[in-house]
Amino acid sequence: MKKLLYTSFVALTLAASACTVAEVQRTMDEVLAGTATGAPLTRDEVASGLKQALEVGIRNGASQASQTDGYYGNSLIRIPFPEDVQRVENTLRKVGLGNEVDKFILTLNRGAEDAAQSAVPIFVSAIKQLTIADAWAILRGDKDAATQYLKRTTSQQLYEAFNPVMVKSLEKTNATRYYTDIVNQYNKIPLTQKVNPDLDDYATQKAIDGLFVLVAQEEANIRENPFARTTELLRRVFAKENQS
Repeated sequence: MKKLLYTSFVALTLAASACTVAEVQRTMDEVLAGTATGAPLTRDEVASGLKQALEVGIRNGASQASQTDGYYGNSLIRIPFPEDVQRVENTLRKVGLGNEVDKFILTLNRGAEDAAQSAVPIFVSAIKQLTIADAWAILRGDKDAATQYLKRTTSQQLYEAFNPVMVKSLEKTNATRYYTDIVNQYNKIPLTQKVNPDLDDYATQKAIDGLFVLVAQEEANIRENPFARTTELLRRVFAKENQS
């Protein structure tokens, strides 16, 4: 027992610089408290450990997204000018209104950052509904199996809950006003095709897409980072998987 505790302490110390790994190990150790007697690893223990690890990843991903520049400063999830009206951006930049476009893009991403944390309870609810069969399928699946599960089970619920929050955040950051001003200026340009796309829908879907990108990164870290396998439970879980 002392050896096990010492090993866990060393592992946590080495992983202290990586917030995700440290938190994953803490949650895994909580599960380990009931399995350190050497008893065979049960399906319930695997499911419980995976759920806790996934919840850590979800919370970390949402926390990262909700920080200042969580979207705007991350090229993987930064929300650009709506693709279906890209000509609006190009035209406005040509007529010297590039600063207005840049201001809108910044406030658009600020809106997503402001709304990001509201997605956490929806994700966590889906994780708690994981069955033992789901957990084992995720464990044995691709490196983004958990992310794909969450996409299948939460996308519609996420959109419905996230959309009104996103609308308020866009208004709070003035993205809606800036976008209206941009579209109105564009529509005044002679010989241009008038536009009026649904900004709320676009921003909501892009924000959700960005959250799933971050969740996938967290999942990959949990699966692949060597430090994430240093607790007894993780070694047993992945050793069992490697043998299957």
